[in-house]
Amino acid sequence: MCGIVGYVGPKQAWPIIIKGLKRLEYRGYDSAGIALVKPHEIKTLKKAGKVSVLEAYAADKDLSGTVGIGHTRWATHGEPSDRNAHPHSSGNQRLAIVHNGIIENYAILKETLISNGHVFKSDTDTEVLIHLIEEIQKEEQCDLTEAVRLALTQVIGAYAIVIVDKEQPDQLVAARKGSPLVIGVGENEYIIGSDASPIIEYTQNIIYLKDLEIATITIRGIEIRTVQNEIQTPSIHKLELKLEMLEKGGYEHFMLKEIHEQAFTVRDCMRGRIYPNEGKIQLGGLKDFDEKLKTANRIIIIACGTSWHAGLVGEYLIEEYARIPVEVEYASEFRYRNPIISENDIVMAISQSGETADTLAALEIAKERGATIFGICNVAGSSITRFTDAGVYTHAGPEIGVASTKAFTAQVTVLTLIAFYIAQLKEKIKPDAMKVLLTELDSIPDLIKECLKTEEATKYIAQDIKDINNSLYLGRGIGFPIALEGALKLKEISYIHAEGYPAAEMKHGPIALIDEGFPVIVIATKSSSYEKVVSNIQEVKARKGKVIAIVTKGDVDVRKSADFVIEIPDADDTFLPLLATIPLQLLAYHVALLRGCNVDQPRNLAKSVTVE
Repeated sequence: MCGIVGYVGPKQAWPIIIKGLKRLEYRGYDSAGIALVKPHEIKTLKKAGKVSVLEAYAADKDLSGTVGIGHTRWATHGEPSDRNAHPHSSGNQRLAIVHNGIIENYAILKETLISNGHVFKSDTDTEVLIHLIEEIQKEEQCDLTEAVRLALTQVIGAYAIVIVDKEQPDQLVAARKGSPLVIGVGENEYIIGSDASPIIEYTQNIIYLKDLEIATITIRGIEIRTVQNEIQTPSIHKLELKLEMLEKGGYEHFMLKEIHEQAFTVRDCMRGRIYPNEGKIQLGGLKDFDEKLKTANRIIIIACGTSWHAGLVGEYLIEEYARIPVEVEYASEFRYRNPIISENDIVMAISQSGETADTLAALEIAKERGATIFGICNVAGSSITRFTDAGVYTHAGPEIGVASTKAFTAQVTVLTLIAFYIAQLKEKIKPDAMKVLLTELDSIPDLIKECLKTEEATKYIAQDIKDINNSLYLGRGIGFPIALEGALKLKEISYIHAEGYPAAEMKHGPIALIDEGFPVIVIATKSSSYEKVVSNIQEVKARKGKVIAIVTKGDVDVRKSADFVIEIPDADDTFLPLLATIPLQLLAYHVALLRGCNVDQPRNLAKSVTVE
């Protein structure tokens, strides 16, 4: 959600910033802009629409300058338009700002500034912030860093900001609270990004700016201080990200590439953590909390979107194998009620980016009330990983497609490992049984490769259902969260309304929707509830609905009733989410493709929701 790029160094800034903005397109946005700085001049170019629109608009302009800032905006305050696009300027045109986040008290600040003679040209909260900095700079006769610091003491909300001053044209001033900001340290140059993707081409050395820190950056070096004016010593980290991970690698879309990567990402997630021959699991990120895991009263999983669906899978697995009560909560709901949390609870946050605003806020509540907090994240150095007591990385690599695929299966893999790990600690699974489970888990990447061979079948089915307006996904037991995730994928990228439901609940409402040709996608693999699911299929067919069934390879019973079947390899129910999810992802992808949708950047969606 929103993307920031900044550059200061000896090179021309425009090519670096525009390429950085393209790297950040996956985050979701509706407008883009860049400001280039020279002595006594800031040249700002911004347009509603894609980065390519901005690039075309700027083609005949003077784009010289070695310092600059850029932004892709996802609208919060004010509609998507040229005037609401970032960067925004101060009233005296001396300063320019890019901002990710929300200034919650902007209306009060704006009233005061208007009474002091300020005139606003946009509907954004960001413009209020740069006018506030201008006002402070004028009143206090201070440099930009000090004006930013004083302004941030008056601000309520979340922000990642980068600001330039035409009277101090060789520097950038950056600050953050609640929204990520990363500083790449190169040879006499610095590149700022909302994440590492705009930076990796130039350097692997980065500084993660912390909450309430302000960085003053020039070609000569970097100084970091807090909003309370305390000097900080920056810590430089080495990126593991490689540039080729950010390329499509011959695939038409990032989403398709990431679907096909899952055999490898699930393997990477397990690497060094499972020992099938010994029947043991090692999770180094949790080992210091083994006693807590053994004695915890319950586990509360908090997440949003796809990560919430992964949490539901985790609930089934942890309760089944570790015999600890689990509650799965939407972070956005958890944070706005008065949850009952004790020191004997473990709160586990799941987030691909590690920056999800609601999840971070929920964790703060949990920490205040004494719970032990763990994180399951994909991004090293992210806010959640720094805030939690412990955690497990998913090692899925960068996920560029907005609709999550490989991040979901990696999260499910980690939750499976955690369920087995706690069961191991509590001696809830006999050693021989653990060996069997881990041996099968070790084979899952190969079975995922088999599932990827269903792509031709999903293409064929997509042709049949591409013009539908509504659909229903059904699953029982651990198949229910798979149904939810399958429905989410279809609605996210094809804009078809889809609902996931427990199959047994179909008669409590959704069955009213079913008429001739109405598509119902059913998770109908061999399991303890197989006969019940077959009955549900018969109920759909009795109303002339169209059944698309995910079945175990070799199934004959469902095939007799279903209009279409997609076969996946036979496996224990425990591992069903890692297999049945694959054809549902492929089906959503091919339906969206046939409907002419932007698969990697669906409308109105952002990859990482870093504001409420």
